Amino acid sequence: MLDKIKQFASEFFVTGDPLILGAQVSIAIAMVAIVFVLTYFKKWGWLWREWLTTVDHKKIGIMYIICSILMLFRGGVDALLMRLQLALPNTEFLNAEHYNQIFTTHGVIMILFMAMPLMFGLFNIVVPLQLGARDVAYPFLNSLSFWMFFFGAMLFNVSFVIGGSPDAGWLAYPPLSEVSHSPGVGQNFYIWGIQISGIGSLATGINFIVTILKMRAPGMGLMKMPMFSWSVLSSCIIIIFAFPILTVTLALLFLDRFAGAHFFTLDGGGNPMMYINLIWMWGHPEVYIVILPAFGIFSEIVATFSKKKLFGYKSMVFAMLIISVLSFFTWAHHFFTMGSGADVNAFFALTTMAIAIPTGVKVFNWLFTMFRGRIRFTTPMMWTIAFIPCFVVGGMTGVLLSVAPADFQFHNSYFLIAHFHQVLIGGVAFGYFAGLYYWWPKMFGFKLNEHLGKWAFWTWNIGFYVCFMPQYILGLMGMTRRMYTYDFDMGWGPLNLVSTVGGFLMGIGFIFQVWQIAYSIKKHDRDTTGDAWDGRTLEWSIPSPAPVYNFAVLPEVKETDDWWERKQELGGGDAAVAKIYAERDKVKLEPIHMPRNSAIPFVMSFLWFFVGFGFVWGWLWMAIPALVGVAICMIVRSFTYNTDYYIPVDEIKRTEASLREVRV
Repeated sequence: MLDKIKQFASEFFVTGDPLILGAQVSIAIAMVAIVFVLTYFKKWGWLWREWLTTVDHKKIGIMYIICSILMLFRGGVDALLMRLQLALPNTEFLNAEHYNQIFTTHGVIMILFMAMPLMFGLFNIVVPLQLGARDVAYPFLNSLSFWMFFFGAMLFNVSFVIGGSPDAGWLAYPPLSEVSHSPGVGQNFYIWGIQISGIGSLATGINFIVTILKMRAPGMGLMKMPMFSWSVLSSCIIIIFAFPILTVTLALLFLDRFAGAHFFTLDGGGNPMMYINLIWMWGHPEVYIVILPAFGIFSEIVATFSKKKLFGYKSMVFAMLIISVLSFFTWAHHFFTMGSGADVNAFFALTTMAIAIPTGVKVFNWLFTMFRGRIRFTTPMMWTIAFIPCFVVGGMTGVLLSVAPADFQFHNSYFLIAHFHQVLIGGVAFGYFAGLYYWWPKMFGFKLNEHLGKWAFWTWNIGFYVCFMPQYILGLMGMTRRMYTYDFDMGWGPLNLVSTVGGFLMGIGFIFQVWQIAYSIKKHDRDTTGDAWDGRTLEWSIPSPAPVYNFAVLPEVKETDDWWERKQELGGGDAAVAKIYAERDKVKLEPIHMPRNSAIPFVMSFLWFFVGFGFVWGWLWMAIPALVGVAICMIVRSFTYNTDYYIPVDEIKRTEASLREVRV
C-alpha cells in the first residue's frame, strides 16, 4: 500500500526540478498567508459578500484586472527563464522538456490568461459607463463568465506543480499533442483549462454585444457611440464566431486522447493539417479580438489629451468592422509552406495585405487628431504615442510575412517571433497599459503616480526594442523558434545575449509598475471631480469610483462626446462640472432597479474545475458527480425568482450626498 501511495504521489506531483520545487513552496506560503490574513482580520464574510458573489460589473472588471496582472507576472517569469536559457550557447540552465513546457505555458498564459482578462476587465469597467447604462445586459452571466475564466486559468496553471505542464507548443499541434507524443496529463490540462475559460469568453462576447445594442442611454445612436465601445462591439462579433471553432477543435483533440478517436492522427485515417487549419481559423481572429479594443483605447486617449474631436470617426468605425470580417480570411498565411498551391497562397496573401489598409487608416486618423492639438504628455498618452512607431514596424514585417515566397524564408524563424511580439506587446500590451492608466481614476478614485509611471514606460520601451530587434536579425541568420540550445559556431550568441538583457529591462519595467500601484495606494491625491483627465465621454460625468447604480439619473445624449460638449456649453473646467451636478440635483429621483448578488456563478464554476480535473486524470468518479452538480446549479438558478431589488430614493440621496462630500 505504501509503495502504491509513493508511486501515485510521484506521478501526481511534479518533482525533481529545483525551480518547480521553489514554486511549490512559494505557492504554499502564499496560500497560508492569504488564509491567515483573511482569518486574522475577519474578512471571510466581506470577501464572500462583496467579491465572490458580486454581479457588479465594476467589481468583476477589477477582479479580471487583478488576475491579469498576476498572469503577466507568471508569463513574464516564463519568458525570462527562456531568455536565460538562450542567452549563451550550450547553456544547461533548463533541460529540453522543461524548456518546452515553459514556452508552451508562456504563450497560452500571455494570450488567453493575461491579454484576454485585461481586455475583459476594461470592457466591464468602461462600456456600461460609456453607454450611460446601470449594468450589463446579463449581470448573472457576467459573473459566471469571470468565474469560468478564473477556474479555467487555475486548472491550467495547477499543471505546473501537479501532473506536469503541457509541452506541445501553445497551439498544441498534433502529433505532438496526441497520446503518442504527449502520454502524460499535461496536454489534458491544456485542453480543459482553455475549454472552461473559453466558455466564459464566449459568454462575455454575447453579453457585451447585447449590452451595446440594447443598453445605450436615450439619444445615443450607434454613430454617437464612443470609439472604445465600437471597438468592443467589433471584438465581440469576432468572439462569437471564433471561439466556437476553438471549442470544437479542442473537443476533437480530447476525443483523440481520451476515447481513441483519430481525427488528427495519420495512422488512424485522420489529418493533422485539419487541426492546424481549425486552430488558426480561431487563432488569427484571436489576434484581432485583442487588438481591436486597444485601437479603441488609443482613440479615446488621443482625443482626450489632444483636446480635439477624433478625426475621421466614421472611417474608424468602418475600418474596425471591416477588420472584424477580414480577420476570418487570413488564417492560412500561418502555414504558406504546407503546400496548398499557388492559388490558395495568393488568396491569403492578398487578404493579409488588404487587412493592413483599415489598420493604416486608424493610424493616420490618430496622427491627424494630434495635429495642431494641445497635447498633454501624460502617462496614457505616452504609451499611445509609443505604440504608433512600434505597430508600424510590426505591420510592415507582417506584410513581409504575407508574401508567400518570402515566407518560405521567414517561416518558423525568430523573425516571426519578433513580428508576433512587436504587434502583441507594442499593440495589445501597450494599449491595455494605456487604458489601465487612463481609467484607473474611474476605478479607484485616484491617479497612479506619474513619475514612477514614466520610469516604467521608458524601461518597458527601451527593453522592448533591445529584446526584439535582434530577433529579426537572428531569424534572418537562420535561428528557428522552439530551439532550447545552440552551438558557438552558429554565431547567434551575441544577439541572444543582447535580447536577454532587453527582456530583463522589461521585467524591471513591470517591477516599476507594481511599485507605482503600491506607492499610489499609500500616497495619492483623491480625484474630487470624477473627471480626472477632463474627459469627453459619459464615464467621466459621474463620481469616481462610480456608485453601484452608476447613474442616479440616466443621461440623455445629444452629441458624440456628449459630456465634453456639455462642459463646453457651460464654459468648461471644474466650474462647468459643478453646474452640471447642480442641474442634476433638481431632477426628481426614482427607485433604481438592480440585480441581486448570487453565489451560483462561483459555485458552478468551482464545480467545472473538478469536471476538468476529473477528465484530466480520467477520474470519471470525480468528473460525473461534478457535472451533476453543474446541472443542479442550473436548475436552482431556473427556479430562483428573487433575483433583483430596488434601491430606494432615500438611499440614492444618501449615496449622492456622501459622494458630493468627497468631491468637495
